[in-house]
Amino acid sequence: MKRTLPAPLDVKLMNVTATVLFLGCAALLLAAASWWVVRHPAFSISRIIVEGELVHNNAVTLRANVAPSLTGNFFTIDLRAAREAFEEVPWVREAQVRREYPNSLRVELHEHVAEAFWGPDTGAEMVNSFGEVFEANIGEVEREGIPRLQGPIGTSQQVLQVYRMLAPALAPLSLEIDELTLNDRGSWKARLEHGAQVELGGGTVEQMLQRVQRFTRTLATVTTQYQRKADALEYVDLRYEDGYALRLHGVSTVQGKLPPPRPKPQPKPAAARR
Repeated sequence: MKRTLPAPLDVKLMNVTATVLFLGCAALLLAAASWWVVRHPAFSISRIIVEGELVHNNAVTLRANVAPSLTGNFFTIDLRAAREAFEEVPWVREAQVRREYPNSLRVELHEHVAEAFWGPDTGAEMVNSFGEVFEANIGEVEREGIPRLQGPIGTSQQVLQVYRMLAPALAPLSLEIDELTLNDRGSWKARLEHGAQVELGGGTVEQMLQRVQRFTRTLATVTTQYQRKADALEYVDLRYEDGYALRLHGVSTVQGKLPPPRPKPQPKPAAARR
């Protein structure tokens, strides 16, 4: 049996050097190919495909507004930054962005569905169907039929939930809520579409709903007594445990008989002169 002699040291060094050179050349070639691919015009973003049910935006305007803020090509573009750029567009709630080989982006957009105005009349905020507050161009929204909700910061979901519960409770009387407000003390107040003010009081939502339902069950009896309809309501206070106080248009709140007027004092006859 022949024994294999170990390779000389210089041969080993030559083999290692050749391997290192080969790997280095391969890495350089790979880097050069990557550099070429990254910068080749064929892979620049040349098309943005917009999908989704768009009411307040259109694909042409979106491309014109967002495309200048996108950097990189098909391989280097930051999809997170692109998504944030689309979500900064008014009325856009959520954007999903993905690549489409070789040079396209496909964007699926979901817009806010406005359910109410939020805050004071001078503001530009609205509440969407999820109870989230967002800024919008109020000039694009028809005011008629959309209520205004107000409350402390972070209560938009709660206020929207209460509105959704109260609106059906008032529907049998054909009364619609135009404005619903929650103050810092936890007390609720509403203004109806025809201008009537409603003090809803505090407590739990269930307690408030019970007071409203008691009011709707009995209001017809009260208005009929005074030959009025529900739209004659001017003010109602529901903050009583066993009843409520109200004011109807053209109905005096004075009850009972008034005391008879006091007779005017007669002038005394002058004393006769002697």
